[in-house]
Amino acid sequence: MYESRNPIDELVHLYVDGAFDRRELVQRVVRVTGSLTAAVAALAGFEELKAQPPSACPPDVRVPADAADLEARDVEFAGPGGRMLGYLVQPRGLTEAQPAVIVIHENRGLVEHIRDVTRRAARAGFVALGVDLLSRQGGTAQFTEPTQQTAAYNRTTVFERRSDLIAALDYLKGLDGRVIHDRIAAVGFCAGGANVWELIANVEEIAAAAPFYGAPPATEAEIARIKTPILAMYAERDRNLTARMAPVMTTLLAQQKVFGFNVYEGVGHAFHNDTGAAYNAAAACDAWQKTMTFFNKFLRAPRA
Repeated sequence: MYESRNPIDELVHLYVDGAFDRRELVQRVVRVTGSLTAAVAALAGFEELKAQPPSACPPDVRVPADAADLEARDVEFAGPGGRMLGYLVQPRGLTEAQPAVIVIHENRGLVEHIRDVTRRAARAGFVALGVDLLSRQGGTAQFTEPTQQTAAYNRTTVFERRSDLIAALDYLKGLDGRVIHDRIAAVGFCAGGANVWELIANVEEIAAAAPFYGAPPATEAEIARIKTPILAMYAERDRNLTARMAPVMTTLLAQQKVFGFNVYEGVGHAFHNDTGAAYNAAAACDAWQKTMTFFNKFLRAPRA
């Protein structure tokens, strides 16, 4: 379930996710606090705003929308609330069905960054579907302002999001000749990471899952229902969410679940988002490489 924040918390979160630059963040906080002095004081305690250590990443981390090795298009498919919107990307010239990956966005919808991440998954050899969880409200494109996008996401419910993700799973399973129907994984970021956890606690068909810094299940009963292998990616400076993983790991171990857990030192929430201020290239690249390796392990393993 979405956790409510005060307005300044929400603005910092949007800034970290790349919705606007630092100057605009300060301007927006000034409108909330009433003065620049109060705004600076209000922002001083946020761990997310501390400088990230420099690092390097391959120059081709982003994948152009017109990449010659990929076929990408916007798609529509049936959902329980009506028309579902998505972004489908696959390697060009597929000659046989491949495993697939559902890419689940942060709390701003299917923005360009998540479309890019969807293309990255396709470049790794998967059929990738970025799902628009704002579809019931007309889609992300209907909301051009970051706070409007977040407000639209907050109007969705856990049940609606799960139902829409199941519709996305069914859509991929129906792509005969392109997708291996029982080799479909899910990756999600922030709110999308929480949706990954919620999905695998209720849907056994997900073959592998990688939640990036998402709120984990709150109860042992939810964890007990998980059958999916998990690779969880979290940040040392994202202390609230990362600390919540301690009892989850204890339960996963006790229940003999298949899982891995990575905590990246010195980085904060949203370290994978290369459009945001918290981006750390070294951690992001390592986490993505590990995720693709993990997916290959479980989605391409020989059948028993």
